[in-house]
Amino acid sequence: MAGRECYHCKQWIEEGEAHDCWTTTEAALTGHLPDDLRDAWERVRETAAAFGDQRIYASGTAIMFSRDSCYFFVRPRRSFLEVCVFLGRAVRAPQVRRVERKSASKLVNIVQIRHRDEVEPPFTDWLQEAYELPDKLAARKSTPSRRKTPKPKRVRSRR
Repeated sequence: MAGRECYHCKQWIEEGEAHDCWTTTEAALTGHLPDDLRDAWERVRETAAAFGDQRIYASGTAIMFSRDSCYFFVRPRRSFLEVCVFLGRAVRAPQVRRVERKSASKLVNIVQIRHRDEVEPPFTDWLQEAYELPDKLAARKSTPSRRKTPKPKRVRSRR
């Protein structure tokens, strides 16, 4: 039996078969989930899909939810769903495991979901806030600043 096991994804690859382990599907990432986590995953997906126009796709080890850019993603684990939500602020709540700055305007709030019942407010409110964040950032950029522009400093001449 000629072939090999991929070091990254542990999939068996026949000799001569093309393989890209970073290309995957939602089904492949969620297929191993126990029933309670599968229910939680379906509720997260349904909640996000109801927000409006977006792209939902699998990439590497995560399922991405994106408008123009990714506003949150889910990494399915054995005993929980790791949900990384991009917001303009750090959320202080017991559900949030940690917060990391990802850009000048966004922080990622990392939440672990273990049961379907955890997919309710305030978690769903954070997802909605993340979905709407690009609109708020764009509005902030288009609004002229009310700050006065500083006057140039006078240079004293030495005599």
